Amino acid sequence: MAFTFRFAEPFAQVKGSPIRELFRYLSQPGMISFAGGYPAPELFDVAGLQNSLEAIARNPGTTLSYGATEGWPALRESFARLSTEREIATDAEQVMVTSGSQQGFDLLLRAFIEPGDTVVVERPTYPAALQGLRLAGAQIVTVASGTQGPDLAELTTVLKQHQPKLLYLVPTFANPTGATINLQGRRQLLDLLLGSSCVLIEDDPYGELRFGGTPVPTLAGLAQDTAVADQIVYLSSLSKIIAPGLRLGWMRAHADILRRCVLAKQVDDLCSAPYLQAVAAHYLDSGRYGAHLPTISSSYGERARLMIDSLRQHFGSHLTLLEPEGGMFLWGRLHDGLDATALLPLAIEENVMFVPGSAFYAEQPDPQAFRLSFTMSSPQQIVQGCERLFRAVQRLAREQAAR
Repeated sequence: MAFTFRFAEPFAQVKGSPIRELFRYLSQPGMISFAGGYPAPELFDVAGLQNSLEAIARNPGTTLSYGATEGWPALRESFARLSTEREIATDAEQVMVTSGSQQGFDLLLRAFIEPGDTVVVERPTYPAALQGLRLAGAQIVTVASGTQGPDLAELTTVLKQHQPKLLYLVPTFANPTGATINLQGRRQLLDLLLGSSCVLIEDDPYGELRFGGTPVPTLAGLAQDTAVADQIVYLSSLSKIIAPGLRLGWMRAHADILRRCVLAKQVDDLCSAPYLQAVAAHYLDSGRYGAHLPTISSSYGERARLMIDSLRQHFGSHLTLLEPEGGMFLWGRLHDGLDATALLPLAIEENVMFVPGSAFYAEQPDPQAFRLSFTMSSPQQIVQGCERLFRAVQRLAREQAAR
């Protein structure tokens, strides 16, 4: 008889990431993937990172030993400066280094959430956040989200009725929709926090990847010198703008929050790798980051516009697109009652992949919605992939008409 493992309840019937489940199809010959939200490897500043790596290798100092859980001092200074450049006045003491912003979110869940506690997210939202909330036993309450971010009228009602501990948002170039909350919406959002005990988590991994429109301040920046300043936790990462292999991000938060997240991180991984932290600090201090960033944003803008144009050419008015001003994603919605989940296997047969929208909802999924990422594909692949996607949609429409 097979041994029966007594797993904790959240892991008893655990589901993997719906996006990572698509990985097995990447080895299919000729596959074009619009699925994963990954930065383009050909845009990595390999030469700049190599210079920093060699500089630390020549004089590693104590980087080969354990480091402070709060982070390598030089990198905390670099992240404080980077935050300040984003108009969030920050000292190094307000920053802790994390192994990507995903770890920052997980640490916050451990510091704040007990089973049954309420957390509010957008509908749709980042699926790894949903997975983390489910594993923490949180009660997930959602609010509708559109071209300008969350529905503030619905959010007002939700905050009053549910008194959530946390509100999780990706306000700039959201995953999955690419939407950005405008300035007026951001101010109204901060006003909603007045008098509440809710902490707002601003997840900002994509904000530097703007290729159109007018920049808007971060929520953390707008909240400075207001009554809700302490209620904003700012998360960001190097994964989307330098290289995900570094696995480095940061959290800017009130000292009471940082203290508890440091304790949680000590149990988790003790510290992010000091050697890689030192490499990242050297790179950020070298000036290469600021010089290289426009190259990345410009290239992503070209790819996004090409994808939009190609989809318009094939689909015409039979597809609704939310056109982003930056980031990595394009959010689409099929017409004529076509189901994106039913479309996926046909698309895979046509050698193109995407992520059905249902993966991004905790409740009330939109079956016709889907997410495309334009960052990992060459111009030729984008054109070919959109043509293949259109062929798959035509097949689905014929199958639906024949029923």
